Amino acid sequence: MTAATTHSKDIVENVDLESIYSKGAKSPVLRKLPELASHLKNVTSFDEQITVDIDDEHTIMNMGPQHPSTHGVLRLLLELEGENILRSQSIVGYLHTGMEKTGETLSYIQGATNVTRMDYASPLFNELVFSLAVEELAGIEIPPRATWIRMLMCELNRMSSHLLFQATNGMDIGAVSMMLYGWREREEVLRLLEFITGLRMNHNFIRPGGVAADLPEGYAEAILPVCDEVERRLDEYDGLLTGQPIWRQRLQDVGTVTTEAALALSLTGPLLRSTGYAWDLRKDMPYLEYEDLSFDVIAGVNGDCFDRFVIRLNEIRESIKLVRQIIEKMPDGDFRVQDKKITPPPRARIDESMEALIHHFKIFTEGFKVPEGETYVAVESPRGELGCYLVSDGGPKPYRLHIRGPSFVNLQALPYLLKGGMLADAVAIISSVDPVMGEVDR
Repeated sequence: MTAATTHSKDIVENVDLESIYSKGAKSPVLRKLPELASHLKNVTSFDEQITVDIDDEHTIMNMGPQHPSTHGVLRLLLELEGENILRSQSIVGYLHTGMEKTGETLSYIQGATNVTRMDYASPLFNELVFSLAVEELAGIEIPPRATWIRMLMCELNRMSSHLLFQATNGMDIGAVSMMLYGWREREEVLRLLEFITGLRMNHNFIRPGGVAADLPEGYAEAILPVCDEVERRLDEYDGLLTGQPIWRQRLQDVGTVTTEAALALSLTGPLLRSTGYAWDLRKDMPYLEYEDLSFDVIAGVNGDCFDRFVIRLNEIRESIKLVRQIIEKMPDGDFRVQDKKITPPPRARIDESMEALIHHFKIFTEGFKVPEGETYVAVESPRGELGCYLVSDGGPKPYRLHIRGPSFVNLQALPYLLKGGMLADAVAIISSVDPVMGEVDR
C-alpha cells in the first residue's frame, strides 16, 4: 500500500459530552427502547431459521468455525444470492467453557484466576470488574495507590488490545504488513505487563482488596519510552492506512449502523461510538478515579467499519495520554487493604511466623465470607460495557456469577451489519466488531 497524507485525528470527533447529554438525563434515547425496536424490523429474526428450502438462485454457506477471519470459533450461516448476503445467523458455543458456573465453585480469592481467561485479549478488565463487584458487596475500600495501579494496568491493557485489533484487522483486509507492525508494538506493551505482573496475559494481578503486588522499581522509566514509541508508530499507521484509497474503499460505508439501531441492539464500545453516540463508562458512569483524569471520548460519524478502525486507533492515543497522567499522579501507600480477614500475610512472614503460616493457609483454603446481597458493576473494556452480576448468600463463594460480555452482545449486530453486503465485506465487518470468542462462549 502506498503512503497517504490523511490523518485519523482529522476524521473522528472529540465529542463534548455536555453538548450531547442534557443535565440529569445523560441517555434520553434509552427511555425509548420500544420505539427503537422498530428500527430493527429489517433485521433477520432470531426465531427465523435459515432452512435449505430456498430458491435455486440462493446458496447456503458456512463461514467458520475453522476460519482465520472469524477471530475464533465463530460460525456464520449465510444465505447468498451470488456474492450478496441476504440473511445470516451467528452460531456460537463451540468453546463451551462454562466459566460462570465454574466461578460459583471457587472462592472470592480464587475467582480472578477464572474470569481473567474469558477475554484473553484484555484479561485485566475481567479481573477488575469481578474485584469491584466483590468489594462492593463486601464493603471493602481499597487504598488510593491500588486504585491508580488498576487504572494504569487497564490502560496499558487497552493499548495492547487495540494494537491486536490493528494487526488482525489489517491482515483480514489484505494489509499484511499491518499484522507485523501491530504485533510488534503489542509485544512491547505485553513486555511491560510481564515486567509488572510476571505474566504476559491471564495475570491474576487485580484481586479483591487491591492488587497482587506493588509496582516494581523503575516502572515509570520502563513504561514512558514504550508510550513514546507506540505514539510515533501510530502516526506511521496513519500514513500507511488511513488515507489509502483501497483501504478506504474496503471500509467506508461498509457495515453501517445507526445510533437508534445500535441502542436497540444494546451495542456498546467502538460500535456504538462509531455512530456518533459518545457513550463511555469512564466518563458517563465514572469508576476508579477517572474523574480526575483528562481524556477525550472518540466518536465517529457514519457508523461504518472505517469509523471503528479510526476510533480504536485514536483510543490508543488517549490511553497513552492517560498512562502519562497516572504515572505523574501515582500516590504512595499500600497496594492492598491491610485487613487480615481479606489479605494474606507477606510471603517473607510465612517463613518466620507460625501464625502467618496458619493465616495464609486459612485464607487460601477457606477464603473470606461476603455478606448476603447482589450487585451489578460495569467497566469500559476495549470492546464495550463489561459487567459483572454477583449474588452472595453469605458464604465464601458466589451464589451466582454472571458476566455481561460485550463481545457476546455485540455479535447481535452481525445479521444487521451483514445484510445486503458482499461476501467479501463479511470479513471486514466481523473484524470491526472485534469479538473474542473466549468471552462469547464463557
